[in-house]
Amino acid sequence: MAIRSWLISVLGALPETMTILRQSFCTNREIPHFFCDLTEVLKLTCSDKLINNIVVYTVAIILGVFPLTGILFSYSQIFSSILRISSDRGKYKAFSTCGSHLLVVTLFYGTGLSVYLSSIVTLPSRISVIASVMYTMVTPMLNPFIYSLRNRDIKVALLRVLSKMVPLRERVDARLS
Repeated sequence: MAIRSWLISVLGALPETMTILRQSFCTNREIPHFFCDLTEVLKLTCSDKLINNIVVYTVAIILGVFPLTGILFSYSQIFSSILRISSDRGKYKAFSTCGSHLLVVTLFYGTGLSVYLSSIVTLPSRISVIASVMYTMVTPMLNPFIYSLRNRDIKVALLRVLSKMVPLRERVDARLS
């Protein structure tokens, strides 16, 4: 399974890499980004970007939109199954679990696809950086957080830490006034 995922990622990046190699770049330019993202590299080219944009859109649709469609279809099946649960508590528990996962999936695919599908429209670099941080750093960090909050011991420990922080904040505010 890991080899298959690696092979898909290599085959997905290969067309984009091959088309970017034929581009000519303006001299003395910096990428205003925290990593070398393809859309930011395309902004630095001085030659025609039509073929690159077609390749980027094609790869984004194949590797982004098609899996997202499958994920949304599976979630629609899950939601229809949840609606058939008779107890309200069971529905709430199932919806809260699926809701947090669906939020992470939406955040990941929404920001990732927005970066790659907006390559023709020149977004401000700050918006592009924020979206890139969301799909490269925030969503992978959310998964352990979501799974750990399902654990009752983690919830109790988090509440204990937060309750200790509130009196500390009140003491700091009292000293400052």
